[in-house]
Amino acid sequence: MRWQDLEESSSVEDRRGMGRSGGFRTRGGIPLRGKTGLVVVIVVLVAGYYGIDLTPLLTGEPFPVETQTTASASYKGTAAEEELAKFSRVALKTTEDVWTEIFRATGERYPHPKLVLYTGSTSTACGYGRSAMGPFYCPADRKVYLDLSFYDDMQKKLGGGGDFALGYVLAHEVGHHVQTVLGISEQVQTLQQRVTKKEANALQVKMELQADCFAGVWGHFMEKRGILEAGDLEEALKTATAIGDDRLQKEATGRVVPDSFTHGTSLQRLNWFKKGFKSGNPNVCNTWQADKL
Repeated sequence: MRWQDLEESSSVEDRRGMGRSGGFRTRGGIPLRGKTGLVVVIVVLVAGYYGIDLTPLLTGEPFPVETQTTASASYKGTAAEEELAKFSRVALKTTEDVWTEIFRATGERYPHPKLVLYTGSTSTACGYGRSAMGPFYCPADRKVYLDLSFYDDMQKKLGGGGDFALGYVLAHEVGHHVQTVLGISEQVQTLQQRVTKKEANALQVKMELQADCFAGVWGHFMEKRGILEAGDLEEALKTATAIGDDRLQKEATGRVVPDSFTHGTSLQRLNWFKKGFKSGNPNVCNTWQADKL
């Protein structure tokens, strides 16, 4: 991507190098015997489903009691990290431009999400976020959370990488913001509370694939603006393939459990990104009425 001379977003909150001022519970976790243990397990599983890591309740690892933070004025990232931070601010601005234009065409205003850059862990309106969770969007505060170390993990562990691929990941999370603004997220969460776990997972897959398609719409406009370079699209497609549920499950456990999918297969993610990229029209991203995902 030719991004170096593009404008940066001002909707960025940089928490890198900030330290926790609160205490931690560290004594052995909550006992898992009886009804109390069952309730704790259920709470952890449900929280994990929505991207909130409560495993310290089970493991006895340090768990934050307070969420206040104090800034480290002396924090300075490496040159590579600062380059990634700048790219993230630029990429966010390009998503703002794209969705502002799309919303304006329908007579609506696009409210920008905020991007929070952090290191290690941070507090959110959706619970406590950790870098191990990867980039995520919190609808409760309408913020995208990103530990820049994910970019390195994506390149080294997932086989993805490249500027446009990194932009795709960010644009996917912004896609969840668009779903929130349009009221899609709330409707889906309401439905998920009324159905089985298997059916709830299927709804979540449609959410994620729509966000992939929305990311493709963003990519379409990047190509239209002449920002993309040779090989950029291939990088994004390779990344979409690398983070499919089937591939991740196979690598992690050696088997694939389709009923537990929450993001879609590699092929599904690839196809829906391409669908948005080809058309540039978010209306083609209607995964809810698609005959085949």
